[in-house]
Amino acid sequence: MADKQITIGVLTSGGDAPGMNAAVRAVVRIGINKGFRVIGIYRGYHGLFKEEFRELTAFDVRDTVQHGGTVLYTARSKSMMQPDGPARAAEILKNHGIDVLVAIGGDGTFRGALAIAKCGVNVIGIPATIDLDMACTDYTIGFDSAIDTAVDAIDKIRDSGTAHERISIVEVMGRKCGSIALWCGIASGAEEILIPETYDYNDKALIDRIKEREALGKKQHIIINAEGVGDSEALARRIENATGIEARATILGYMQRGGSPSALDRVKASLMGEQAIECIVAGRMNRAVVEKNGRIKDMDLEEAINSTKEQSRDLLSVSKNLVRH
Repeated sequence: MADKQITIGVLTSGGDAPGMNAAVRAVVRIGINKGFRVIGIYRGYHGLFKEEFRELTAFDVRDTVQHGGTVLYTARSKSMMQPDGPARAAEILKNHGIDVLVAIGGDGTFRGALAIAKCGVNVIGIPATIDLDMACTDYTIGFDSAIDTAVDAIDKIRDSGTAHERISIVEVMGRKCGSIALWCGIASGAEEILIPETYDYNDKALIDRIKEREALGKKQHIIINAEGVGDSEALARRIENATGIEARATILGYMQRGGSPSALDRVKASLMGEQAIECIVAGRMNRAVVEKNGRIKDMDLEEAINSTKEQSRDLLSVSKNLVRH
């Protein structure tokens, strides 16, 4: 690649996350500053198969950093899941002269990128998912914004719940990972936090704790329920039937993905975009950009995908101690 101008392809794939635009902007502008050509691939891997490619300039990514969603759009790709999908994707990238693919997204995006790498196209992965469910990194683009959005909604639900003296079950996103629920529960002062990593589905113990607080004079409860636990509507009915207290479920859903990204997400996404370009400059290919112990760095992509994640013991401890009363 030293004898010709390097061409980078950049895409966003999977669920959108606030801050993706800041990462795209950094890849485009810093890449151009380093002398690279940057091609935007629209609608993720789906658009790759449709060959929705367009060269991007620094001007194209102006006024994007403050917006949620992704200017490159995103979509799920059935073609990528086919046995010959990665090989076909790699061939399309080669036909368009793309030397390195920068893939911005979550675990599925990384796995797709690794499969393409094994078919002969160099890749760099940037972690972007509101779920914070990637073991390789302490931070994923979009998580901070999603927490801010959810906590703001939970605070409003508490106001209404207090007025009606009701129990509010608030379901937050996160799939099988309880990070959003854990952070939201601590930040919002929730009385209960149910996450798939630790919840034993013991309704009786949960209801007994609610009754104990009620006997002490507490008239309103917030229960944060992780998506991986789910069944919030049924849980509300069971609690209401057992306690005689009005219980209502609110599923926050996709609102957690939307809105303007936080300053933290904008800055860290920019740093991760720069790190991706630095990998390419240094010739470190098939890497994952990660944050570890407060530093942005990179690691082998396959090693990153195969990492395993556990919830923070500190967060689990403080959440348990805070909700005892």
